[in-house]
Amino acid sequence: MQKLDELDKTSIKSVPVLRSGDTVKVNIKVVEGNKSRIQTFEGVVIAINGSGVRKSITVRKLSFGIGVERVFPLHSPAIESITLVSHGDVRRAKLYYIRDLVGKKAKIREKRVS
Repeated sequence: MQKLDELDKTSIKSVPVLRSGDTVKVNIKVVEGNKSRIQTFEGVVIAINGSGVRKSITVRKLSFGIGVERVFPLHSPAIESITLVSHGDVRRAKLYYIRDLVGKKAKIREKRVS
């Protein structure tokens, strides 16, 4: 296991400390033909799974009134950067209940730091 741990350490990128309920901007490298560009996906972190190199986050956003969720492996080379926009004030680790909420009920309060 020590050889695998050493290999994992070389693959780990520096990412901000994230929690469920946080709003993040994920910049992804998209390759179309022979061109590549950066695409931004901004939404709320509803779940964090795994640990170490295998850590991933599930981000949900509303796009033209339809909920869109995407799972991002945090240490993938396809991810350019992750920016923390705001901290959310939630009491749960998994926010799957947000899928059923509509409108203002689906909003997450911002955590205020004093």
